[in-house]
Amino acid sequence: MLRQQPLFTKTDIVHAHRFMQDAPVGAPLRAEDAVPANSVNWFIPPVGRGSGGHLNIFRFVRYLEQQGFECRIIVPGDWPTLTPAIVENEIQSWFFPLKARAYIGTENAPPAHISIATAWHTAYDVRNFQPTRHKCYFVQDFEPWFFASGASSTFAEETYRFGFTGITAGTWLAGLLKDEYGMVTYPVGFSYDRELYKPMPRRDPDTKRVFFYARPNTPRRAFELGVLVLNEVAKRLPGTVIAFAGADLSNYTIPFEHTNFGIVDLADLPDLYAQCDVALVLSFSNLSLLPLELMACGVPVVSNKAPCTEWLLDESNSTLAQPTVGALADAVCELLEDPKKADSLRQAGFACAAATDWAVEGQRMGDILRNLDHTAPLPPAGQALTA
Repeated sequence: MLRQQPLFTKTDIVHAHRFMQDAPVGAPLRAEDAVPANSVNWFIPPVGRGSGGHLNIFRFVRYLEQQGFECRIIVPGDWPTLTPAIVENEIQSWFFPLKARAYIGTENAPPAHISIATAWHTAYDVRNFQPTRHKCYFVQDFEPWFFASGASSTFAEETYRFGFTGITAGTWLAGLLKDEYGMVTYPVGFSYDRELYKPMPRRDPDTKRVFFYARPNTPRRAFELGVLVLNEVAKRLPGTVIAFAGADLSNYTIPFEHTNFGIVDLADLPDLYAQCDVALVLSFSNLSLLPLELMACGVPVVSNKAPCTEWLLDESNSTLAQPTVGALADAVCELLEDPKKADSLRQAGFACAAATDWAVEGQRMGDILRNLDHTAPLPPAGQALTA
């Protein structure tokens, strides 16, 4: 999300991209400056209800707080109607309570031992932020792929050359950023909320249901491909009901029997998942948390073959198919028609999910941050490293 400008005005490209300017904020820390070694500034986009990216950030913040870190939430940019109290309330209402205080605008961020960018545009803010010892980049996805090849993709890609220490969601991103951009990277893994995601009773076992993570506003989740696949499934197996969740689909014509649940509260997701026989989850960049959450609820997962999925998913815990309508429809239908195979995959997926643990990953995040003092120093402000 670019910086806010008044409504009903002409688009001002220079103003909207002013955060990209090399304009240092604050004074660099001196050796004698007393900044707590446990202080961490998280630079985040404005909080979004239902945002998986924010959920992961806040989850790690919570684990760091449990380890004694003092975390702060920084929302860079000009947001006339946004206040720290609003941000803190959104986090508590939409996610869970944190001790972290919120700050609006990079210029209002307090000095910190560590400052962490969490999205490509916040990386420019962290690059400009001077009163910090270490600069990190929590990379959850390869953001240049969020855009058509052009200015925005280039702006996003350039942030991987800023010299930040990369902390990545999974090993695929860690390898990509290290090999292509020379970043020092440390992967952390995925898991699921054990209190929330678990098998639940099936109320109507005679009706075949397929869950689809439908996000037309995020092209990397391949909404159009998913609809075509499920249309084929519905033709082959009449009576199959498709359960959509993830976005409002009221502006789309869906020519087969379905239920659109839209954006679902976290507390209601496990029951929704548990009513389904198969889940179709497509990812053309890094995986979301859904595969593990679905597995934890006992739902077999079908996804597309790709390096960005196969770092976590394989034939032992899911069904992977080529990203074509026919191949994916074959995979979904096979599980719907072969209860024995579906049950075997259900058990394997559940075991895969159970072997993961957010507490372990939270500890890993803490260990990475505690050891930053042993890594190479940052380049001068505004100077990028070349791959």
